[in-house]
Amino acid sequence: MNIIISETVPEMGRRAAADAAARLRAAIRDRGEANLIVATGASQFEVLAALVAPPPPDRSPATNLSSPSPLAGEGRGEGVDWSLVTGFHLDEYLGLPISHPASFRRYLKERLVDRAPFRAFHYIDGEADPAAECRRVGDLLRAHPIDVALVGIGENAHLAFNDPPADFATEEPYIVVALDDACRRQQFGEGWFPTFEAVPTRAISMSIRQIMQSRAIICSVPDRRKAAAVHAALEGPVTPEVPASILQTHPDATIYLDRAAAELMTNVK
Repeated sequence: MNIIISETVPEMGRRAAADAAARLRAAIRDRGEANLIVATGASQFEVLAALVAPPPPDRSPATNLSSPSPLAGEGRGEGVDWSLVTGFHLDEYLGLPISHPASFRRYLKERLVDRAPFRAFHYIDGEADPAAECRRVGDLLRAHPIDVALVGIGENAHLAFNDPPADFATEEPYIVVALDDACRRQQFGEGWFPTFEAVPTRAISMSIRQIMQSRAIICSVPDRRKAAAVHAALEGPVTPEVPASILQTHPDATIYLDRAAAELMTNVK
């Protein structure tokens, strides 16, 4: 596990996006295609913005195609042929229409999919039958081994919508989960819902084991309110009570933090 601390949230987002772009380019170079998992929420604002930003006016998009440095390109996604990338949605509330301001389908469509011409992007339909939808997107995911997973860590240390205690055992790609009060308070606190009671209590989430099957995991975590969860997840024991702690066991996980999110860390500078 590699931990990279940035002084500001925009810098964190640019670095994470540059890393993701470099890995997508490498997968396309090696296999002719790439597969990507995308998270949502406040932690991904700067990452996705940088990933789809146009290249600087003084550089051609092709300039950075074979750069060995994941930070080359200042976090811009130049050189990624999105027509060769298949994307997958990490999690979605049950029962929420795409027209709702908190819909993760809406979030991804507006911030990413409408700006990058993916070969295909597989949304989770939170209004469909939950069991059938888990099977549908799970079957699609099984056919597309993931090159890069963009994820975050919740205030309760959740990974995707896997709240504590998370299921570390299931091999199902997508599962229906109950959202605990801490998770729901975070969603309300970030302004996605008008009241705490309006936050859904269930969601479809990619499972822990499925996330961990990704070749590379890029985890972006800004803000002081996440500092306790970051410390527990990255410096504490690996346990279902701290779902994101499982990232410690992944062979290629990079954690991007801003200085505020890292303030309780003891083993990094």
